[in-house]
Amino acid sequence: MSGVLVMGELSKGANAPIAGVPITVELHRTGDPVDLTALLLHEDGKVASDADMVFFNQPTAGDGAVRHEAADGDAPERITVEPAALPDSVVRVVLVGSCDPDDESRTFAGVAELTVRAVQTGAEPVVFPVPRMTDGERAAVLLEFYRRGADWKVRAVGQGYRSGLAGVAGDFGIQVADEPALPQPAQPAPSQSVQPSVQPAVPQSGGPAVPQPDRPAEEAPTLTPALTVPPPAAPSPTAPDPTPAPRPESPSAPATPTLGRLSLDKGAQAVVSLDKNDREVEIVATLVWDGGSEDRRTRGADLDFYALFVPAETALMGAVEAGTKAGVGHTPKGNRYRPANIDPESVGQGPDEASDEEPGRGRWLRRKKRTLSTLGDQDERNAVYYKNLGSVQGEPYIRLDGDSQTPGREVIRIVRPDEQGYVLLCAYSALSNGAGSFRSFGAHVVIDDGRGSVVTVPLYEESETSYWVAIGLVDFTAPAGAVVRHIERYSSKGTERRPVLHRDGTIRMDAGPVEFKDF
Repeated sequence: MSGVLVMGELSKGANAPIAGVPITVELHRTGDPVDLTALLLHEDGKVASDADMVFFNQPTAGDGAVRHEAADGDAPERITVEPAALPDSVVRVVLVGSCDPDDESRTFAGVAELTVRAVQTGAEPVVFPVPRMTDGERAAVLLEFYRRGADWKVRAVGQGYRSGLAGVAGDFGIQVADEPALPQPAQPAPSQSVQPSVQPAVPQSGGPAVPQPDRPAEEAPTLTPALTVPPPAAPSPTAPDPTPAPRPESPSAPATPTLGRLSLDKGAQAVVSLDKNDREVEIVATLVWDGGSEDRRTRGADLDFYALFVPAETALMGAVEAGTKAGVGHTPKGNRYRPANIDPESVGQGPDEASDEEPGRGRWLRRKKRTLSTLGDQDERNAVYYKNLGSVQGEPYIRLDGDSQTPGREVIRIVRPDEQGYVLLCAYSALSNGAGSFRSFGAHVVIDDGRGSVVTVPLYEESETSYWVAIGLVDFTAPAGAVVRHIERYSSKGTERRPVLHRDGTIRMDAGPVEFKDF
């Protein structure tokens, strides 16, 4: 590259090209302290060893291509990356911010403003104002630099972790090793922040590690990270590598059986056990695609992740099996679904009979009356995607983290299972991709409940002329939890009409609003 092609301010999920010359990331914040770490990742998305970490107690990695510089006077904390000098095996460098690991009360809620600024000589800086994180996050992936063919790009990420550095470590291949217990000092030493202080953990069955109480503060100043990197797992010919997106873990231990990791056969299903009263539950669905080939990765592949949803208050069940293909003129039928924590005697026949004057009779009575026509099958508000990111703080309790326009992943988060009826997970292939099946892009979906159940929903068919695929359905009307069903239905040749999810969980392709994306 002859010049530095950098584009001003980035929004979450956006990316921009950079040159191979050194680029320095500055961390600017107001409020509580935030420490900066870099992780050097390889083709499998993992570090090769704990030598691939850069922080103030380990200031260099990658043969000096990544360097940490502490805050000094008015100068912010900085990490410099020289893309051209990185070992060929390093394909991504992830920048992580974290709160004081020795004070569990510190979260990003105490950071009023957080901005990362990436500077290259003679170029306009890339500036990423990190969105506020107020849900107990203690660490966050801020930026990532990644190879795209012979060139490099920078992407704004802004992904928080309630589990702190232990959660980050688990997602990027760093196992937290158990250490012998140290004697408790008679007089506790003053707490001193270190980075990164990944704590010993007890593995959950099939799931990520859970952070344990902090080690004594006297150990902190001479930290040597107790980290081990497992050998790479042998590839499975039948189960795609899920490569799930970074996600915050639930702080509570699982109270229900877990599935471990599994991949669905064609047309199969799996039941994820969950308590629908649990406000800590977060289902993370990740659309993963790598382009499928080196040529396609170089050209790029812009897939978009959609969640079409039916809220619990309007869902019907019982007439047909959810996920069934619906025909032209289908009329949804069935009994009104009521989550288990709603007293049927207190809510009458459902939301249409609710009264806002009686707030003690269940969730339906706390809402404004809404006719079913305002929540129709093709209503724009019943889809979460790049034009309508949704929310996990309020309705629909479903949110897309951002739009990735290159091979990678997009993440949809689903909370409040008591508010959900059906969620259909779909992917759209932008016109700019040209011909090619979703399977040829390496596309699949990974669904993770954060409690030890990780379900991969693969694609098995080739469909060269389809812009849409309905990949999987999450059915929250199931009594035991959520049923994840393999769907894999494709749109007709050349149509831009997206699928429709009916109130009874049935699916019709080529029947929704026209979607057109060519950028």
